[in-house]
Amino acid sequence: MTNGSLPISAGGFSLEKGEMPRQSVYQTVSRPTTSIEQLKQHGQSIWLEFIGRGVIRRGEFERLIADDGPTGVTGNPETFDRVIAEGREYDDVFEELAQTDSHIDAQAIYERMAIVDVRMAADALRTVFDRTRGLDGFASIGMSPYLAHDTEASIAEARRLWDRVHRPNLMIKVPATGEGIPAIEALIAEGINVNVTLVYSLAQYEAAVGAYLRSIERAPDPRRIASVVSVPVSRIDSTVDGELLRIGTTAALSLRGKIAIANAKRIFRQFCNIFHSARFASLRLRGVHPQRMLWVSATTENCADSEVRYLEELIGPDTVTSVRLATLDAFRRQGQVRGITLHHNLADVDVTLESLQTVGIDLDTIAEQWQAESVAALARSLSNVLTTLDFRRSAGPDHERRRQPCLP
Repeated sequence: MTNGSLPISAGGFSLEKGEMPRQSVYQTVSRPTTSIEQLKQHGQSIWLEFIGRGVIRRGEFERLIADDGPTGVTGNPETFDRVIAEGREYDDVFEELAQTDSHIDAQAIYERMAIVDVRMAADALRTVFDRTRGLDGFASIGMSPYLAHDTEASIAEARRLWDRVHRPNLMIKVPATGEGIPAIEALIAEGINVNVTLVYSLAQYEAAVGAYLRSIERAPDPRRIASVVSVPVSRIDSTVDGELLRIGTTAALSLRGKIAIANAKRIFRQFCNIFHSARFASLRLRGVHPQRMLWVSATTENCADSEVRYLEELIGPDTVTSVRLATLDAFRRQGQVRGITLHHNLADVDVTLESLQTVGIDLDTIAEQWQAESVAALARSLSNVLTTLDFRRSAGPDHERRRQPCLP
């Protein structure tokens, strides 16, 4: 059942439809003066999609954090590949390898770099983590996408990365595949923070949140657990809009640009039914955190739309939006905070999504396809990174920088 008002039972929990919150548990008492501070006033955090090592070393990331900026960071293998291939931020790594361990393979180099980077990011965010008592201030690291369909290997890999990074404000990214869901449940139950990725539909969200609810029952100390569910935004509109254009009817064309926000609002409504219910309120009082929503890929791809459209339209308590640095800067300049926009026009959500079904597009079916394609795309991105790293390692520190051909 995925009708948006589903009571979810998870062991001892029987979570029924609840009220919309009157205010966020993260709400600050200071008067907001910037658009970013206004987001925080409504209980929303901003995380960056990627930061390079140079940004951290130069102190720019800490300055961003201090200047009402981001309170978390996620990883992006595609951007990482470009930085390694075209930039100089990692030259010292290759210089050291040339002198000490010239035979190390690309996978080991990648992991070494990623672990150092995520430690540096987590350390820069530690003040946020401490100030919010573990509610915010996280840095995420991804597992190998080659493990997305192997439950036991995913659990083992996440444990290993958790131990190697050794930071309390780390999140391990685990995709919400059929095999990933039991891994997510096992890891959270062990006290490992998880960023649940590749959730495109309400059905996929319900699987992810069910794993979270079951895991907090099993966890020795659920108060120390933090988790987010990552829901891509821009890809949904860019892909569905192309299909609507292909269909070409008036009804289909009228839905362009509306599906990603409607889908996010439907998922958020179910989030509210669970985590803003009277039943979960008692758990909040005991210090258990909700599994927050994370809107990812929230930079508008349609040039006709405002660059900050998704940031403005997906504002709500207990949520996070991850953006590129350029989008964050644009929101500072021109972003408008018009209240909790995730609660606006809720009556239109079901109508919009039912209309999508009527013109011949089944969002749940296509979500499964998107998830599978995303795993494959992440695997290609990792392969490109490893190819670039192997070239850099072989060429040495003084190589001529030229872009290596990417895998198709």
